[in-house]
Formats: sequence, structure tokens, C-alpha cells
Amino acid sequence: MTNSFRSPLWWAGIGLAVLISFAAGYVAEWFGESVLGFARSPVSAIMMAIILGMLVANIFKLPIGLNPGLKFCTSTILRIGIMLLGIRLSLLGAGRFTLVALPFVVAAIGIGLTVVGFLGRSMNLSRQLSGLIAVGTSICGATAIVATAPLIKANESEVSYSIACITVFGLAAMFFYPILGYYLFADEPALAGLFLGTSIHETAQVAGAGLMYEAQYNAPVALDIATVTKLVRNLCMIAVIPLVGILYGSNRGTEDAPTGRWWTLIPWFIIGFAVMSALRTVGDYGDKAFGVLDQDQWADLVRFVRDAAEACLLLAMAAVGLTSMFSGIRQIGARPFILGLFAALLIGGVSLVLISLFAKPLISAVGL
Repeated sequence: MTNSFRSPLWWAGIGLAVLISFAAGYVAEWFGESVLGFARSPVSAIMMAIILGMLVANIFKLPIGLNPGLKFCTSTILRIGIMLLGIRLSLLGAGRFTLVALPFVVAAIGIGLTVVGFLGRSMNLSRQLSGLIAVGTSICGATAIVATAPLIKANESEVSYSIACITVFGLAAMFFYPILGYYLFADEPALAGLFLGTSIHETAQVAGAGLMYEAQYNAPVALDIATVTKLVRNLCMIAVIPLVGILYGSNRGTEDAPTGRWWTLIPWFIIGFAVMSALRTVGDYGDKAFGVLDQDQWADLVRFVRDAAEACLLLAMAAVGLTSMFSGIRQIGARPFILGLFAALLIGGVSLVLISLFAKPLISAVGL
């Protein structure tokens, strides 16, 4: 990391993402008001940041040295933003969202792992590639793929293909699912957020979709429950990755799979999210937050942290666009592409059916 800080290209990558994120706000406002004719632009800066980033990345040949800085934005800056989002919810609210999300997450993961793996083997794809697509779609995208690959002895091409599938269909879902969620659950943004959190692959993609929904339809609860639902899915790695090793492992190679302590699978930003929620809970209690700030000052601080979180996520989404290459679609190949498409539609469809049937009574039961 020290060497990265000293690299001008590392800083240039971050600077380019910052430039795109700033430009996105102005372009979104101009496009919605001047081109579409609305008094207030319905186009979100998040969506525009991703689109602008993708256009720049695919029209111009960017120096490869920019990638570490962009990766820093899509990993560390993204996770800081998600951590800071915890300030929006008290521990009680986060806990209630978790109780609602957990059964839908478990059902989607179980169906995804079994059905996608079976179809992959039916298509004569390797157990490893089928397993990586299944776990990436069901849990948390590239993070789950990278964590699972050594356990099932997947090779580099299998890892690359599965990540490409997750990226392509996750990006498509990020743009389309907020619209679908609003169409199906227009008066129930909590259900729309639950759908986004259970059906979209990557943490960054869920955050982007939740922000788009919040901006387009003025429904912050959708972003809140989408974020909590995705964090629940991320935590499921602890139990699911060893299970994937049993379901999709083989005797390929002679080296032993690496071992590690279970708590290393808990992402730090999930802990940070809980800490921020705890601070919000304590700060809201009493006449003075922490015995120091009056409630108006505390509200201003909460608003500042919330705005900082959204700024981090906007920057991360610009970097997501700048690292999304259309050429990756051609490299996937037909059969992995078909399996990835089926997996994305399966998880999305299962989530929609289960949420439509069972979410309302559960939400009422926990008092949301």
C-alpha cells in the first residue's frame, strides 16, 4: 500500500473516479431538466456515474496503471461508505431488518447452490466453474468466488469466467431491478429493498441499486433494507463456503486447500456498520448525545456522516463504471454465459416469488 501511495498513477486512478463522480451530478441534473424537461431531474447521479465511467473505460484506452487506484475505490472506499451507512439505522431497526431478510437470504442461497450446480453439470461444465457461478450469484459475487476458489481447487480461467458472469449480469440487474422493484412494489419500498438485497450479486451493485431507488423514488428505507440484506448474505459466507467445498470440491491437484479461522470471513465493514448503528442508538437516547451534543447538533452530525457515506458510494460507483469492460462479455464463452444468465434469473425470480408471498406478514410481525 505504501508503494501505491507513492505512485502518481494510483492517485490518477482515484482522481479520475472523483472527476467522474462530480461530473455525474451535473450531467444527471442537466439531462433530466434540460433534455427530458422535468422540473427536478429523475436521473440519479449514481446511475450517471456508472454510465459515464463505462463510456470512458470502453471508448478510451486507459493506462493499466490506473487500475490499483480504481480498485481502491471499488473496495476500500465502497466498504467505508457501507460502514458509514450504519448511522442511518438504530440497532433496533437494523435488527428488525435482519430478521426480515434472513429467511429470504437462506432460501435464495439454498436454491441457487443446488439448482445452478446441477444445471452446470448437465451442461458439461466443470464442478469448479459451476460451483463458483453458484456461490457468486447466491452470496456476494467476486468476494465469495475468490474465497471459495482455493477450497475447491478452481483454476484461474474458471475464476475469471465466473467473475465475468457475475459482473455482467450484476450490472444489468443493478440498472433494471430498481425499476422492476418499483413497478412491483411501488407503495412498499421495504419490499423493493429486500428484493434488491437478495437478488443482486455484488455488494457494490446492491449499494448502487439501492441508491438509485432512493434517488429516483424518494424511498430511503429501500436503501436501508437492501444494505442490511446484502450484509446478511455476506455473513452467510462463514457457513456456506465450507458447504460449497463439500458440494463442488474434487481431487484436482495435490495441494491441500488452505485453512483459516472462521472469523476471518467476516468483512470488517459489517462490524463497522454495526458500530455506526450502535453510535446512532446511543446518540439518539436522552437530551444530549453522549452527554455533549444537543439533539440539533447530533442531527447535523448524523446528516454529515450520511452524506459522507453517499459520497463514498458515488465515488465507488464511478470506479465500478471505469472498470467495466464490454470486451469481458466476449471472453466468457457461450455455456458459462448461459449458466450465469440462468443463475441471475433464478435468484431474482425466487426472491420475487418468496417476497411477494411471505414478506408482508413477516414485516408486520417484526413491527416495521
